[in-house]
Amino acid sequence: MKQILIIIAFLLAFQSVSAQLFTKEKIANNPDNIDQKLLSWGYFLGFNQYDFKFNYNEDLKDILVDNSFGFHLGLIGDMRINDYLNLRLEPGVFFTTRNLRYDESYFNGMEFNDSDLLREVKSTYIHLPLLLKASTKRINNIKPFIIGGVSVALNLSSNQDNPDDNRSGQFRMTKNTYFYEIGFGIDLYLLYFKFTPSIRGIFAMNDEIIKDTDPNSPWTGNVAKMQTRGIFINFTFQ
Repeated sequence: MKQILIIIAFLLAFQSVSAQLFTKEKIANNPDNIDQKLLSWGYFLGFNQYDFKFNYNEDLKDILVDNSFGFHLGLIGDMRINDYLNLRLEPGVFFTTRNLRYDESYFNGMEFNDSDLLREVKSTYIHLPLLLKASTKRINNIKPFIIGGVSVALNLSSNQDNPDDNRSGQFRMTKNTYFYEIGFGIDLYLLYFKFTPSIRGIFAMNDEIIKDTDPNSPWTGNVAKMQTRGIFINFTFQ
């Protein structure tokens, strides 16, 4: 499913790019009036897929992550630096679900049932990135770019302050996560607005797991570090 959505998104973008590069008739849509403004605004929506990277204390079987596509939307504030650089603030709300599957070996010598082998991690993030966008020169009605920066996310579903832990079925994470981000995309200048499909990867810089009270907990005892990583597919309108 993930590969199909990515292919569809960029086939649409490629079709428009091909039309601009390889057709004889090249009409300049929306000629530079957005790009020349000091400040411009827009909004975005898209799909995301979050994952976890685990580091372990002992060499046991991996904790498996079943990840699914989530949804996000947000606003864009863009400040022009020059013809090729823009500083961007992109606050948004992100919804995602990850299922953690534990191997039975984590419960060696302990009583457990099937529900103990699965933890559902639902997350709602308020995501605040500060990004630098570096673009090429505009070619007819397209402008490729790369983008990167840092961000902080507030996890509204973290359970950080919940006194119950995994013994009560509560998987806990930190409220705040810090990321670095990098991606690429193409600005497409349409008749009345600029449409931008892009792909971005995010990588957490801090440990997000809240350990259980029991240091030998089968759910958190062997986890040295747990960090989010993910992929965003964004569709931007300016």
